Amino acid sequence: MTSPTTHPEGARDATPDQCPARPRALLASACLTPWGGAATGLPGAAPVELPKVIGFVTSRFSPLVHAVATDCLGAPGSDRDRIGAAGSRTGIVLATMFGDTVTLDTATRRLTEGQVHSPLLFFQSVTTSVLGHLGRQYGITGPVTCLSVARHGVAEALFSADLMLDEDEVDRVLVIGVELAANERATWVHRRASGPEGLAALPDGDCAAALLLAREPDPDGAPTPLVAADGTTAAGPPQEDVRYRRFGWLASLVAASEAVRPAPGAASAPTPVRVPGPYGYVVGPALSGSAA
Repeated sequence: MTSPTTHPEGARDATPDQCPARPRALLASACLTPWGGAATGLPGAAPVELPKVIGFVTSRFSPLVHAVATDCLGAPGSDRDRIGAAGSRTGIVLATMFGDTVTLDTATRRLTEGQVHSPLLFFQSVTTSVLGHLGRQYGITGPVTCLSVARHGVAEALFSADLMLDEDEVDRVLVIGVELAANERATWVHRRASGPEGLAALPDGDCAAALLLAREPDPDGAPTPLVAADGTTAAGPPQEDVRYRRFGWLASLVAASEAVRPAPGAASAPTPVRVPGPYGYVVGPALSGSAA
């Protein structure tokens, strides 16, 4: 991934040519996209029934976050666990436009119908709740940030991760983007905020993707599949590709995830992915002579 070398005041208004590239290693990725017939030919087709997460009910939001994070990081304590002893130096950034709308609407409906409010629903309506659960499982005690962004959600999540990796105390950051299929309330809000400066497009079903970023390549010397790439080498944003358009604002994160972790038997090599937004981020294969 390419990133600005510094983050000065006003960096959000910078253009890509004003943001010199500095590599961030991409150690792992995962994505879970709509299930059933709608998932035919898509990366990361999710099962209808996701693994249950103790303490979370009713909604797919937290199980979706948990499943994509576990797929990206490997099961905690297993041979694939990519956190291990690095938990104290690992942060998490989660980006979503509307959050857990199912839990919020369920709790609101119960209150308006005069039912006793469930403390469990209040707990899981807070986006950081599932991140706390993940932190406990993996021993992650670094900084945690949750974003609700109207536009360029993937770029803003990467920017937040970049800021974390500028800190001496953080070596790795798990970036998660997640959105549930729009319910009635989310659809109502989204339609009324449309227009040139309105909200970014929503995916047409439940969708989550994750990247594990590191300040430097894996200390064990394992190959880093993606490093810095020249922004001019990337094609248009994935939203312009019919294959990714259905993922809405998450398109570039899904494309990046697939580039880091190509599907078995993929016919072609990964191509650079340009992330829409003000920072000039590009996720792409290692180029000859690139710094790692």
